[in-house]
Amino acid sequence: MANDALRIGLVSISDRASNGTYADQGIPALQAWLTRAISTPFQVEARLIPDDRPTIEATLKALVDEAGCHLVLTTGGTGPALRDVTPEATLAVGDKEMPGFGEQMRQISLNFVPTAILSRQVAVIRKHALIINLPGQPKSIQETLEGLKDAEGKTLVPGIFAAVPYCLDLIGAPWMETDPAVVKAFRPKSAQRPAQA
Repeated sequence: MANDALRIGLVSISDRASNGTYADQGIPALQAWLTRAISTPFQVEARLIPDDRPTIEATLKALVDEAGCHLVLTTGGTGPALRDVTPEATLAVGDKEMPGFGEQMRQISLNFVPTAILSRQVAVIRKHALIINLPGQPKSIQETLEGLKDAEGKTLVPGIFAAVPYCLDLIGAPWMETDPAVVKAFRPKSAQRPAQA
């Protein structure tokens, strides 16, 4: 598995975007951010689907089991509304829950809006893949992935993506490098590789 090309699944979950009522913003925002943040070559599998639990579960399974994605990022469907079922679908397909991702996303978002406590994002491991629910708004997506920075660009609160490359290492996914100017990947000294010449 570790010799495969890095594959990332992007899933935007929205009734209205999937039926054409308005243009999806989630996948373009995620793709643009990942292009800036990841310096390793990667391939993307994108899906735009409605807020329907069986569809979400089937999509997540297919991206991991059939498309071979090592990382799957979802956006949308994590609030308290009746149609918001992304966390339930994600937990249903996971082998292990990774609660720290959701906890940190809410901690970051609380610096901006008190309603961050209504967010229910979760993360799970399925086989050799990490699946993370992200917020629905492009601005919130960037904030939770990158974290909080001061006016000089110094990181005040780490974003969740700093932990993603090492998590992927631990589950047998391909090596991922990030651009430290966007988000600096954290690995313990014992897990770092020498810089490429």
